[in-house]
Amino acid sequence: MAIEDDDKPRKKISHEIGQDLSLLSVEELTERIALLNSEIARLQEAVTKKRASKDAANSFFKS
Repeated sequence: MAIEDDDKPRKKISHEIGQDLSLLSVEELTERIALLNSEIARLQEAVTKKRASKDAANSFFKS
């Protein structure tokens, strides 16, 4: 019985800043771009929440 590629667990996509990209396929690069774009969105959301929290605290203590 042959094991098909679909049955193998996929390696978790990760990216290291400065990593050599020459060995990656176009599909792998595209997956990493999507991963990094979602991480950027997550970081921007965290910044927005922290700024709102900081602004609320500043407003409270200035009153």
